[in-house]
Amino acid sequence: MALLGERAKSRTVPLTARPRRPHGKVPGLALATAGVAVAWGVHRLVPGVPMLTAAVVLGIVAAHLPGSARHFVRGSGKTGLTFAAKRLMRVGIVLLGLKLSLDDVLGLGWSSVVMVLGVVAVTFFGTWWLGRRMGLRGDQPLLIATGYSICGASAIGAVSEVSESDERDTATSVALVTLCGTLAIAVLPLLQGPLGLSDAEFGRWVGASVHDVGQVVATAQTAGSGALGDAVLVKLMRVALLAPLVAAVALSVRARSRSRSAERAGTATGGSRRPPLVPLFVVGFLAMVALRTTGLLPGGAIDAAQVAQELLLAAALFGLGSAVDLPSLTRTGGRVAALGLVAWGVIAGISYVGVVLTY
Repeated sequence: MALLGERAKSRTVPLTARPRRPHGKVPGLALATAGVAVAWGVHRLVPGVPMLTAAVVLGIVAAHLPGSARHFVRGSGKTGLTFAAKRLMRVGIVLLGLKLSLDDVLGLGWSSVVMVLGVVAVTFFGTWWLGRRMGLRGDQPLLIATGYSICGASAIGAVSEVSESDERDTATSVALVTLCGTLAIAVLPLLQGPLGLSDAEFGRWVGASVHDVGQVVATAQTAGSGALGDAVLVKLMRVALLAPLVAAVALSVRARSRSRSAERAGTATGGSRRPPLVPLFVVGFLAMVALRTTGLLPGGAIDAAQVAQELLLAAALFGLGSAVDLPSLTRTGGRVAALGLVAWGVIAGISYVGVVLTY
């Protein structure tokens, strides 16, 4: 009987020894919500700082606070912050589709469509190739190329989902793209005069070369409402390319998964999990574009969806920022920064040439 009692006690030990997660996602989501509130306040006080940019920076700051605050971000808050970075990012990207109407895009003319396609293609493949040649780790070349060519941190989050990228690679890429996009807000308006760009040309240049939608708005508004309108339309044309890019990455991941499965002699291919050909959030993004194109949505619904999209993406970017580890970033920081500066110069130069030739 004593032996049975000891065995019974031994069975109960693993139950009490299991890692406890008493609060689940709640602490991290609460911190992300607070971060969004602070980011909103920063944007209200300094309108030139987009809320999404502020959210990334605040997430990085939160991850490097001293003492118990840092332990909270890395410990009990981690689950909720990861949920925000992944799941809320998907919902925000779906709602991002409501900003885009095919009629508005086609209204810019086919020459502008061709220009945007060329800018995105050159920036994406050039940055990807250069990043691989520089020996950057993991998926950093792919993610940085995506962020620069499409729509900044939102695109990085979408592609990292289907490529199953390491969280550190995603966070590093987001930090780099956010930094360069923020610098564009200050630098590009100073170049309008020396480059001889009209307000409309400046708007299109900003839309074709700046990464995040909020950063585009903050940069282009310095040249007036006309420049801002053109900038947003050109930018949304780049956003529209997010869906085919994500689908292409998903195809590549499926092909690699199939190849690895085939190399396992005597095993069935059904044992490995394949990513969907077109992820559900990309289908939702395209559905929102189609819905906006129909013109059936009232203006109030579109405005409400835009507010929700901004808040969701801000929470997601706060979560991504909290995953940045500056000490580890410094080990490859020189190469990452060099790639970012070169890619920034490439997209700015190609966009300038494209705008001058097509407008």
